Amino acid sequence: MSETVFSLLNFVALAGWIGLAIASPLKPGARRDTILRVSGRWIPSLLCVAYVGLLGYSWGTAPGGGFQSLEAVQVLFSTAGIVLAAWTHFLAFDLFIGRWMVDDASSAGRSRLPLLVALPMTFLFGPAGVLLYLAGQSLCRSNRRVPSPGDS
Repeated sequence: MSETVFSLLNFVALAGWIGLAIASPLKPGARRDTILRVSGRWIPSLLCVAYVGLLGYSWGTAPGGGFQSLEAVQVLFSTAGIVLAAWTHFLAFDLFIGRWMVDDASSAGRSRLPLLVALPMTFLFGPAGVLLYLAGQSLCRSNRRVPSPGDS
């Protein structure tokens, strides 16, 4: 059963990422808003519900597991249910962050260029993609010439 749930959750998360990729270059409007709402809010929220359910179902299945030491965390992650819950946590959180990146890149004065590379990187590597996005935005911002007070 865990393998089936794993596959289903991955499919749902992938649908969310595809939605973000489709919506990000679209011009503002109802279609873009709907795609972003479904892919960047509803799907991550559904993954959060799945996470809470999986965590509740699996909690206590790893005696000696916990967060007080690396060894206790290893024990905690020795059961398939807890690993599946943790994976679902990654899927949900990374997708929420992907939506934030799309929103941030859509704000006034922001470049969408860093989003082209950072969105798939965030899908695959989470924090590394976010770091890439932030660095890209910083570089794009620093490349814009800020006029001096005496410029006309």
